[in-house]
Amino acid sequence: MIKKSGYIWKLGLFVIIGMALFMVAIYLIGSNKNLFGETFHLKANFSNVSGLKVGNNVRFSGINIGSVEAIEFVSDTAVVVQVIIKEEVHKFIKTDAMASIGSDGLMGDKVLTISPGMNSKTIVKDNAMIASTKAVEMEDIMQSVKVSVDNAQIITYELAEFTSKMNNKNSILSKLVNDDKMGKSLDATLNNMQNATKGLNENMEAAKHNFLLKGYFNKKKKAEEKKKEEAKEKAEDAKKKKEAEAKKKLESQKK
Repeated sequence: MIKKSGYIWKLGLFVIIGMALFMVAIYLIGSNKNLFGETFHLKANFSNVSGLKVGNNVRFSGINIGSVEAIEFVSDTAVVVQVIIKEEVHKFIKTDAMASIGSDGLMGDKVLTISPGMNSKTIVKDNAMIASTKAVEMEDIMQSVKVSVDNAQIITYELAEFTSKMNNKNSILSKLVNDDKMGKSLDATLNNMQNATKGLNENMEAAKHNFLLKGYFNKKKKAEEKKKEEAKEKAEDAKKKKEAEAKKKLESQKK
């Protein structure tokens, strides 16, 4: 009889603990899925939900505020996602809020993110449809990575080709960089060009002071000065004409 009562007592304790754990689990799941407390609903239209499932989290400013309640097909190119959100954040979501689908980490579950609006000050209504942005597909990311890898391969090939030419002693590029004689020859050529330019400038200055050519240069100088004066006079005439028109317009408005 004592053994039987002890067995019943242990069984009752096990049932009580099991029920307590069950109630805690129900509470945690219900809190996470917004089964308790006041809530409101929003909808968003997507062409591709990218693996989003019912029960996935909904985030606003990086905080979990609800969950995906339903995903329904409208047509072969449109899917409506309905979410349930805590009422306490209702006042922060405006009519120009945007919904997007992303991943919780690199390989985590999909999440629906609501971005706050920037212009509107009107709070979104219950069961309203908000705008959405296209989800970033893994295929798009891989395509972008492939383009970057292809470009890196091209750059690597060209760099290897350049290095090969540099190491080839018979190439002009290698001689230009490594051959001292060619380097000195190039320096001498540049110096000669500079000296020739300097000599040409000196000759031009001397020609300006030459008796036979002095008249030519003076005439040329006067022609340039005359052009500058004519341009200045034209600018002044245009300015005066513009002022006269403005004055005339102002007088006509007064009449």
